[in-house]
Amino acid sequence: MNRVAYWESGRQRLRSGRLGAGWMVVAAFFFALMSVFVKVGGRSFGAIELLFYRTLFGALLLGGVMVLRRRNPLTPNWRGHLQRSLIGYLSMGLLFYALTHLPLATAITLNYTSSLFFTLICLVRLKEPLTRTGVLGLTVGFGGILLLLRPSMSSDMWFAAAMGLASGASAGLAVFQVRELGRMGEAPWRTVFWFFTIASLFGALLLALGPGFTPLTGTTVWPLLGIGLTGMCGQLAMTRAYKEGSKFLVASFAYLTVAFSALLGVLLWGDVLPFEALAGIFLIVFAGVLAARR
Repeated sequence: MNRVAYWESGRQRLRSGRLGAGWMVVAAFFFALMSVFVKVGGRSFGAIELLFYRTLFGALLLGGVMVLRRRNPLTPNWRGHLQRSLIGYLSMGLLFYALTHLPLATAITLNYTSSLFFTLICLVRLKEPLTRTGVLGLTVGFGGILLLLRPSMSSDMWFAAAMGLASGASAGLAVFQVRELGRMGEAPWRTVFWFFTIASLFGALLLALGPGFTPLTGTTVWPLLGIGLTGMCGQLAMTRAYKEGSKFLVASFAYLTVAFSALLGVLLWGDVLPFEALAGIFLIVFAGVLAARR
């Protein structure tokens, strides 16, 4: 195929919506935008409240689609869904906290260590053999974490950084649980629906027993709408990417969220990361791509 035919084929795929793994690029951009709205919303709301509105929006929208398509949400795997939802809720809550206290790229990168922790979980739980690629990925990845969490990091950022890294570890466990639910025969849409629903109920309970709900105003409501809309668009684009594209390419393109977040952090807040942090981010992304090939 010559260059003209290649670009013409690309334009046709773009017009028809058949982007394959390219949908993950769209998803990565929307997830980066969601992180921006979380950071902005953090000025008026706590992490638990931001996460509540994120999951509530998803539960209502996905639930409406399921009603229209007459999808049955009932499942015999309640315990698996409950475990996956609570671990996923913990991961997102920790991420939202990190986003409100760290530079955008740093918080996102720490969360994206999930692929490294997923690899470790598979080694321990499934007794999977560790390949040379796996060894290289883990070594490079955790070396990147050490660079990113360098000793020169200011003391007021250490707790948030630890929470960001914990969000990556719990996200790795959540991905493992999603994998197990898939092996039980659960459809992806049902897994996502119950995650949103259980997380929303759990978040409402925490808010009712704790700080309560912050009154909404015309100024504070728009970041919440932004979180819901961009989060759902990212979820839909990611789902389509895994359906149509090569899994390795999709997993690799997911790390564009880090690049988009870094760019948005510079443009919106003037985030300037030192060389050690940039090198750590690069190593973690490289390790994640290796982990996707294992």
